[in-house]
Amino acid sequence: MPIDHVNIPVVDLAGSKTFYAAALAPIGYSLVYESDSSLGFGMGDGGDEDEPFAVRLEGEPTLPSHIAFTATSTSQVDAFHAAALAAGGRDNGAPGERPYGEYYYAAFVLDPDGHNIEAVFHGPRA
Repeated sequence: MPIDHVNIPVVDLAGSKTFYAAALAPIGYSLVYESDSSLGFGMGDGGDEDEPFAVRLEGEPTLPSHIAFTATSTSQVDAFHAAALAAGGRDNGAPGERPYGEYYYAAFVLDPDGHNIEAVFHGPRA
């Protein structure tokens, strides 16, 4: 079942904008919506259907979330990881194969609020 949208709470909207704009660019996402209290990232021109991932200024997150974005290649996963670290993320699993069934190549980074953000490629080995 496809996910329609995901919203996560953040403490610092400006910091999250910097982090997610850089971290998600390698997998084709960009900022498509911005208000005083939220940001939307997607692959389109900003319509409601183009904003599958949003962050909202809601104070202290109670529990960290885990969100996995689909990548189209192992090089996208590698680029996501490098961009996320350069934007202030913390490594939570370097790019590489994981033993999760079929071919699963992923990288994990903690965002500024401690959310576990993943990019994953399901496809043929390079």
